[in-house]
This record gives sequence, C-alpha cells and structure tokens, in this order.
Amino acid sequence: VQLVESGGGLVQPGGSLRLSCAASGFSFSTYAMSWYRQAPGKERELVARIASAGGNTYYADSVKGRFAISRDNAKNTVYLQMNSLKPEDTGVYSCNGRLQTTWGVNDYWGQGTQVTVSS
Repeated sequence: VQLVESGGGLVQPGGSLRLSCAASGFSFSTYAMSWYRQAPGKERELVARIASAGGNTYYADSVKGRFAISRDNAKNTVYLQMNSLKPEDTGVYSCNGRLQTTWGVNDYWGQGTQVTVSS
C-alpha cells in the first residue's frame, strides 16, 4: 500500500497550490479519502474528506470556501485545490484512505508534503 503526496511548496499569502495524492496497493474507489494537516506544535487536524464515490464532501470551517477536495477513481488519485492561502495554512499535509469494514477500520497514510505560506 502506498499513498504519495506531491504539490507542496512555498507560496505567498493569497496564492494557490494543488496537492495530489497517488494511491496504489488497495481498492482506492471503495475508500473515503481525506487530507489532514499538522502545523508546528499543533495536533493533526482534518482539513477535508471526500466519500468513495465522490459525492459527499466535508471541510473544516477554517478552509470552507477556499479549499476543494476532489478525486479521480480512474487514476487512483485525490486532490486538494487550495486557494487564498493564509499563513495559518502552513503545515505538513497528509492524505488518508479509510474504509470501515465489518471487522474494523482500514486506515492508510501518506508521508506528507510541506506547505509553507509566507511572504
């Protein structure tokens, strides 16, 4: 199982970035996919989630209206479009795949990609 994030970097306040997470080794289209972030000295927080079929999404209040999560099940990839970035969006962004089964939860994580918003 692999989740490989890309697209992070340094961006000025007000700028945009698009993160990608390429998945392999599991049945991607059956998993809910999420983006989490962890800022220095803070706990990891859920940023956005998308259902397996892509119809339902969730956003943290802090990113509503600025971020958009999407997925391409044919490419086994989930995206996070981040617009109007703020310094407080700085952190390591990780993607997560989760499937609730009869026997428990399958939870997969990527290594993360750094996003720094600074002038």
